[in-house]
Amino acid sequence: MVPDSANILIIEDSPTLALTYEEYLKPLGLLIRLAETGRIALECIAEIEPTVVLLDLKLPDMDGIDILKKLRAEGSDARVIVITAHGSVTVAVEAMREGAIDFLLKPFKAERIVTTVKNALEIHRLANLVEQFEGRHIRRFDRFIGESPAMQAVYGMIEDCAPSKASVFITGPSGTGKELCAEAIHHLGPRKSGSFIALNCAAIPENLIESEIFGHKKGAFTGAQTDRKGAAVVASGGTLFLDEICEMPLEMQSKLLRFIQTGQVIPVGSNTAVEVNVRFVCATNRNPWEEVEKGRFREDLYYRLHVVPIHMPPLRERGQDIIAIAQHLLTSYSKEEAKNFQTIDAAAEARLLAHVWPGNVRELGNIIQSAIVLNDGPTLTDAMLSRLMGAGNGPSLKPSSATSTATPQSTAATMLTSDGEIEPLEVSERRLIERAVALSNGKVRKAAKKLELNPSTVYRKLKEWADNPL
Repeated sequence: MVPDSANILIIEDSPTLALTYEEYLKPLGLLIRLAETGRIALECIAEIEPTVVLLDLKLPDMDGIDILKKLRAEGSDARVIVITAHGSVTVAVEAMREGAIDFLLKPFKAERIVTTVKNALEIHRLANLVEQFEGRHIRRFDRFIGESPAMQAVYGMIEDCAPSKASVFITGPSGTGKELCAEAIHHLGPRKSGSFIALNCAAIPENLIESEIFGHKKGAFTGAQTDRKGAAVVASGGTLFLDEICEMPLEMQSKLLRFIQTGQVIPVGSNTAVEVNVRFVCATNRNPWEEVEKGRFREDLYYRLHVVPIHMPPLRERGQDIIAIAQHLLTSYSKEEAKNFQTIDAAAEARLLAHVWPGNVRELGNIIQSAIVLNDGPTLTDAMLSRLMGAGNGPSLKPSSATSTATPQSTAATMLTSDGEIEPLEVSERRLIERAVALSNGKVRKAAKKLELNPSTVYRKLKEWADNPL
């Protein structure tokens, strides 16, 4: 993938050769500048900040190595390919030492220089995904941080599908960055100048979801005091992201399917269709095909939306990405809270890597922010984390036999008050329910299902406790 802003500077004292190289590289469709002397070359470098430089080492007014040294001294990220007829191992080693990425000996074929320049452009593009961050190199891709194999696969899928018009279906546990994935697809695609509109289907009441997506006319229902454009119309020309798509009611799924098939929406209370052109990206933390088999998600809608599947890996499968993300969050939250944190010590890193992260990146962010609020730096220590994460791999509603270390004694200890008395059942129940909701990333229905309670019971209790903190 060649960046739109990339350009090439050819520094060659032979006009004939310079024009020949320019002709070879024209098919790349990039801006190409020519410089016959070192002086002109330095002026061009200052003017256009070249992406790739083709550099002849023998110039009439200076040595090409001097230009390499100047580029390095100024911190330029230009990728330099040295071209010379005076090839020797010594010259090549010196050029590489001063920052050249490749070395070509005259004469060479068009295919050779085109391939070399393409490689240089790709190296430049990838280098721009790396940011120097508090002494660490953190791999960046759009708003993602991390370079684990699992995420490299995600980045590749995003790059491959972004230019397409095809619908994308993102799956993965809560807190893994499904919306970030959708935003990256939008930013890297041809619709980036259009709107990116996100709707969480689980957060919209069933009786309002049609209006949220399609819009409504004044007087269409109680409270509809003015005409209102829906998300589909606002997103026209851009991307419509439907998060938690499997939570959408079946009746609404049929209307969404018609919208996808016709490219038209009918606002609530209207009989007039509105032409809409959006790209669909949707996401769920469930297995969508299982939802189809259970009759909760339309099969025809599944096939319409599930064209390009992307799976977001859980944080526990991302290895050292955990530390890179934690470092980024540490610096960000430290600045936000006016604290002095800069680094994470080795023991704290080991604890972060050992944790199972049921809440994924969202849980990591909560823990880092809590540690910063409760302490001050410059170093985030294991002791600071242990107060928030406990001694083991962290809490889980359904711990596996491999990670569960609870004993009757430790379980009983959690039922005691600070003065050693047995905790009232009402207090223990509240702690359990609130912890379940927290582990479910605030999703009350999910927490209720895990606790085998009616969601209305959990909602009622949370409302009762809202104004009465423990």
